[in-house]
Amino acid sequence: MSESTPPSLPSRPVAGPDEAALARILQESREIRGVSLWQDAWRRLRRNRPAMASLLFLVTLMLAAIFTPLLPLQSPVDKDLNNRRFLPPNFDTVVMGSRDGLKFEDGRLTSQLAKYQAEVAEERAEILAIEDVSKRTERLEAFDNRATVEHPFNQLWNQLGPVAFTMCRVRVAIFGDWAVPSLFGTDKLGRDLLARVFWGSRVSLVVGIVATIVSLIIGVSYGAIAGYLGGTVDAVMMRIVDMLYSIPFIFVVIFLVTFLGEDSVKKILDQYGIEQITIFYIIIGAIYWLTMSRVVRGQVLSLRHEQFVEAARTVGASPARIIFRHVVPNTLGVVIVYLTLTIPSVMLFEAFLSFLGLGVSPPDVSLGLLLNDGVEALSIVKLFWWVVVFPGAALALTLFALNFLGDGLRDALDPKMKNRS
Repeated sequence: MSESTPPSLPSRPVAGPDEAALARILQESREIRGVSLWQDAWRRLRRNRPAMASLLFLVTLMLAAIFTPLLPLQSPVDKDLNNRRFLPPNFDTVVMGSRDGLKFEDGRLTSQLAKYQAEVAEERAEILAIEDVSKRTERLEAFDNRATVEHPFNQLWNQLGPVAFTMCRVRVAIFGDWAVPSLFGTDKLGRDLLARVFWGSRVSLVVGIVATIVSLIIGVSYGAIAGYLGGTVDAVMMRIVDMLYSIPFIFVVIFLVTFLGEDSVKKILDQYGIEQITIFYIIIGAIYWLTMSRVVRGQVLSLRHEQFVEAARTVGASPARIIFRHVVPNTLGVVIVYLTLTIPSVMLFEAFLSFLGLGVSPPDVSLGLLLNDGVEALSIVKLFWWVVVFPGAALALTLFALNFLGDGLRDALDPKMKNRS
């Protein structure tokens, strides 16, 4: 009897070249991860060394400006006409409160603070011992106002806010009477130039940022509304922008600053607790929104017929919600780039006004005001180079860094360059 042949198993089909290529493509597609525009922009920005160096410089400058009251700098307003006029950069030790004209206890700020606090505590205890409640309240209020004015800090710093005042107290607690030497020299009134550059950078940056935010809010809102509504509304709104472009804003700013400088206007502003420098920020920001509105309008015109806008209309979203919730966020790339280019323009304009004596008023200080003081101190008899070089270098480096960062962001946020190395 012959052996039976076992049944043959069905053979597995051999993959053809097309199937192998398809399997390879599928495997590669699984390994590819999507990259958003912002992730790709950050990746390309990191490869831009000038932009990253500028970003690092600006972050350092911002931190230094914010924490300037904490730094062991000399007084930016204390004058010493007898001993410290036009001193060149030096490394001589400086003790806070050592100038004879201050009449501080033992010629030290810490000793004067201890004396002041003891006197305040003693007088306050006497007032609290008064039995008449109304009289005690009146005396206490008058004493608190006088004690605030007579505080030793007010002789070394100008109009410290609550946060800056607290930081100055921490600075004295950490560093005591020691202060950084006059590494940048002194000016015509014997004031330390290093401290004035730091405090001036603080004011200039605040002017630039606040004014730019004001222009951002006005410009983005105006341009987005005009671009989305279109038609007659867009035409009328843009003709208004054209009319405003024709106005020489330098004269408008000079008029407004001069008007706000009147004593009667100052008294009205003081009643409402509004400082003149705050109005100055808003005025500058209010004249820099025109170009921003045109840029945003152009972006919105190209976005208002996109599918996500039509979908928002379909579900019943209001025009205001569509504009500010869906359309404006898609213009942020261009807005951020223009923002970094507006800040240096605003700072330069503030420096120009301060240089003319129409911007920040003494005893406040800005980089433009420092440059004005430096130019006035120039002489053909003797060259005090440090009074111009250091404030000018601080302003120039800040403006260069902002422009380099703006250029880098413009390239990084360009959608056409997405996923390109």
